[in-house]
Amino acid sequence: MTTYLDHILVAHRETASLDGRLLEGLLDSASSGEPPRGFIQALAGGTSDEIAVIAEVKRRSPSRGDLDTGLDPAIVAGQYATGGAACLSVLTDESFFGGSAGDLRAARLAVDLPVLRKDFTVDARDVCDARIMGADAVLLIVAALDDQEMADFYALSTELGMDTLVEVHDESELERALAIGASLVGVNQRDLVTFEVDPGRATRMAPLIPEGVVRVAESGIKDKATAVALKQAGYHALLVGESLVTAGDRAAAVRALCQSVGDRTAGDPD
Repeated sequence: MTTYLDHILVAHRETASLDGRLLEGLLDSASSGEPPRGFIQALAGGTSDEIAVIAEVKRRSPSRGDLDTGLDPAIVAGQYATGGAACLSVLTDESFFGGSAGDLRAARLAVDLPVLRKDFTVDARDVCDARIMGADAVLLIVAALDDQEMADFYALSTELGMDTLVEVHDESELERALAIGASLVGVNQRDLVTFEVDPGRATRMAPLIPEGVVRVAESGIKDKATAVALKQAGYHALLVGESLVTAGDRAAAVRALCQSVGDRTAGDPD
């Protein structure tokens, strides 16, 4: 049976196979822009009473369908920044998530926050494209790549000055991420085979992540209580998309998560 992830990866790898651009030219373009903003630095710079939030600009998803297809990425980025987000994540996949490189550029121009290109990286040209469009960090999904691809793309991202969020779902994927020297690891609680969320996955995985690695919990984060539990489990940051982009007051929704650790009465969102 073909899964969500299989379908998406087949499409991305087919696109990459048809891409006739030379890597050398892309490397020159990617190296000539302004220096990236420090993504890891922004996540690790918070206080003990807060948890960093990576707030996501996301128009739709394969599992939930349309979220806000007509959103203005610059306005959403500004709302997230007002709420205290440490970084942004912007979906650039067009076919499955309705995003674009234009969304990332617009969001980054609107605020001073570092920006993650959220997409399915399957080719070295994808890494270069991330930097060219203005991304400060790139996503590598362990389940989508073999060990050599991961190592090569990680090295290229570092060469271009970007940070790399290496996303894992289980213990074996974490071992593979650590083997390439990942210093920023995201635990995605959404199963990319079924797209179902396991709300306890990040907490179970936390003790396995070594000290010195910046930890990000992803997916299924909807309220203050969850944010508190993940902070207590050792996470430095939360990557949150659907619950923020669909919130009536996005700034307040971000603020509620950021400040929840110091609020011992934490419960449902305001």
